[in-house]
Amino acid sequence: LGLGFEERIRIIVDEAHSAFTHSKVDGLIRRAGLRYPTADLRRIDLVEERGLDRGMISQLATCSFIERSHNVVFQGFTGSGKSYLGCALAKQACLHRIRAHYIRMPDLAEAWHLAKDKPQGQMKFLRKYAAFTLLVIDEWLLDPPDESMRSMLLELLERRYDTTSTVFCTQYGLFVPERGVIVVDRRR
Repeated sequence: LGLGFEERIRIIVDEAHSAFTHSKVDGLIRRAGLRYPTADLRRIDLVEERGLDRGMISQLATCSFIERSHNVVFQGFTGSGKSYLGCALAKQACLHRIRAHYIRMPDLAEAWHLAKDKPQGQMKFLRKYAAFTLLVIDEWLLDPPDESMRSMLLELLERRYDTTSTVFCTQYGLFVPERGVIVVDRRR
């Protein structure tokens, strides 16, 4: 090939960096616990027919809302693709090397109740879920939370406020757009 020493070293370093980055991203995606690990914002079919704004999806794909510590709410009926969108957004964050996590509200409630039985379990639980740069909570308030769960949610969201981003996937129009909340309504 006739490549010089410096060119060969540059190629080796580039390949090693690419392998490291790919490995890091794969690990972030694996640890995110995505319900749909193959979800991809670029593969959303019938964007306009589903009532989605292509510009909004493109804006979310940049993950700039995470840098601004804004939250996202996906509202829609059962089967409208909220969970898929939440997973796709979490995966996109991982591709940007941002630590993300997906969890269903019933699983979050179960983890909270299990944490109560362990020494320092509640504090560890709150630290863990407050630490994710992007947290996707699916099936948000599908069932009414008990008093313990309401207190935990209030504390968790207080810890995340203005420092991290949360994606809520819900059937209910509970949220009013305000500073730092992006609402994507899939009710059409």
